[in-house]
Amino acid sequence: MGQHTTANLRTVALVGHGAAGKTTLAETLLAAAGAITTRGLVEKGNTVCDFDPQEKELGHSINSAVVSFNWLDAQVHLIDTPGYPDFAGPAISALAGVDTALIVINAQNGIELSTERMMKLAAARNLCRMIVINKIDAENVDLPKLLADIRERFGRECMILDLPAHHGQDVIEVLEHASGDSDFESVVEAHRALIDQIVEEDEDLLAQYLEDGADPSAEALHAPFEKALRAGHLIPILFVSAKTGAGIPQLLDALAKLAPNPTEGNAPPFYKGEPIDENAEPFDAVADPKRHVLAHVFKVVSDPFVGKLGVFRVHQGTIKKESQLFVGDVKRPFKIGHLYRLQGKEYVEVDQLIPGDIGAIAKVEEIEFDGVLHDSHDEDHIHLKPLEFPLPMQGLAVETKKKSDEQRLFDVLHKMEIEDPCFKVERHPTTNETVIRGLGEMHLRAKLARMAQQYKIELDTKPPQIDYRETITGKAPGHCRHKKQTGGAGQFGEVMLRVEPLPRGAGFEFADEVKGGAIPGVFMASVEKGVRQALEDGVVGGFPVSDIRVVVNDGKSHAVDSKDIAFFTAGRKAVIEAIRAATPIILEPIVDIEITSPEHAVGDLAGDLSSKRGQVTGTQPRGAGTMSISGKVPLAELDDYQGRLKSLTGGQGSYSIVFSHYAPVPAQTQQQLASKHKVTGLDDD
Repeated sequence: MGQHTTANLRTVALVGHGAAGKTTLAETLLAAAGAITTRGLVEKGNTVCDFDPQEKELGHSINSAVVSFNWLDAQVHLIDTPGYPDFAGPAISALAGVDTALIVINAQNGIELSTERMMKLAAARNLCRMIVINKIDAENVDLPKLLADIRERFGRECMILDLPAHHGQDVIEVLEHASGDSDFESVVEAHRALIDQIVEEDEDLLAQYLEDGADPSAEALHAPFEKALRAGHLIPILFVSAKTGAGIPQLLDALAKLAPNPTEGNAPPFYKGEPIDENAEPFDAVADPKRHVLAHVFKVVSDPFVGKLGVFRVHQGTIKKESQLFVGDVKRPFKIGHLYRLQGKEYVEVDQLIPGDIGAIAKVEEIEFDGVLHDSHDEDHIHLKPLEFPLPMQGLAVETKKKSDEQRLFDVLHKMEIEDPCFKVERHPTTNETVIRGLGEMHLRAKLARMAQQYKIELDTKPPQIDYRETITGKAPGHCRHKKQTGGAGQFGEVMLRVEPLPRGAGFEFADEVKGGAIPGVFMASVEKGVRQALEDGVVGGFPVSDIRVVVNDGKSHAVDSKDIAFFTAGRKAVIEAIRAATPIILEPIVDIEITSPEHAVGDLAGDLSSKRGQVTGTQPRGAGTMSISGKVPLAELDDYQGRLKSLTGGQGSYSIVFSHYAPVPAQTQQQLASKHKVTGLDDD
């Protein structure tokens, strides 16, 4: 790939909804730039970015893929990401590795769920954004209507950078062209509007422009163009057909000439200390190859051939082969044996990586997702502000068909959990269930298929128990005197406490207000341990108790018989008594649901949602006779929802869910859940 400098680098991510044509677009860009000799097809399973066997089988991306190519004097690192909501984890992760997000929109389908999500997330991350409208040559596209929709949804700062011509077979660039024919809109007006938007960023240039009326040169426009991009004052719109190649040279030119290099993009949000800590100070990473190394891991892969692979973006300094790096605040360094750039599934070994480069290191167990790599203990506590990922709510309880696979299952699940920030593994000792959670049925199905194909583990699955919680609605006192005499030394501990409700989502607080040493400080940890045990085991229905404050305010001890076990038991029983008196309730998880379906099924779907204690909060046209329905519904009501959705939409519907909040269950449900639970160990004194 030759020598390059940070000024010549561009880092971009292709993001957007599924079937927008991102992988085909990446393939076409690679071919047009000469990085590959023959363009592959998603349908044939021979593209550079969709190299995983599952992706070839499914016909769409489920992981992100990194590729590079050269155009003009620029080297472009491009990340192709999955578009379906079930695979949002790798798409969102990619935003931490780039300066520019290319939001790809399917001209036939218009603005879809993941289009809006990624647009908002890229803006929240302060990335430069460009919109790429793909499939402009497809049938039944209404580009003027789509353009109006984009400006209505995303703002008037969405400005045309080129326009389709000759019925979508070509495009005309409007920044440097003030005349020409296009399929819609006026090239003259689009040119003038774009220039007006750019010159607003430079007072001197604006004054000169107003005075003489002549267009500034391309060189004079570069700096204000970059400034407008960084500020979100300009979001360029480009039209392409990845299938025919229309607009591809113009898109390549825009990436090389107009997309920011690492010294021009907005600074990454590094902090010295934890970003969630109010005392954390912003840390400025400078894209200077001579400074200390600072790199961020935005992807981890368990590769069957090279082992654990950490994919990272270099933000500062130069990483060299055979040098040593630290991971976070780990004190022992690791030595870089092999340093790679990625080209799809290919690992291209290199000697060094500079600021702006995306690279990978293999076989370093200390590397974790979201970790920071550095070469000096001065940067031990530097962190990048975490991205916000949707909470995985769709669950399956799993167990191996072969008992001999049990231990291996946990090893495999751990590897998969490390790779995907939206995939979680839970072990519930009370129900003896191992539960995997993801963003939807498609997400979990892909994980099960990978376990079967790559790791040869066959699993039985069933719906998991719902993750209910318990809380209290009032204040109440609790008291327990635990006393046992068994011939020798006895057990004695007395605890008085009170419980108070906390706001929803606040968790648990424990306070010690004991005065005069009524409970010796040495035993307070045992009291808290007993309280926590009771909250973990549950009181009403056997579910964890949350959003509660427990205040220990008095008690008694005995000089000989007081022991840790006595105060543990007294604390546990006292808090159970208090919770029972504090009007306890059971909470259930409520999820936000987004359903995409044909227009004709909207009424039936809304009625079905209402019948399941859900509510519709809005509908939105998605183009091509498709609507999206937004709503809230208890997670417990979504058992076998995929089957109901398939029946109501003729197999054309899809949905995604994201955790919203916890809410009280109906009284009848609480009675049913409570009737199945018995608190043990209260009558053993």
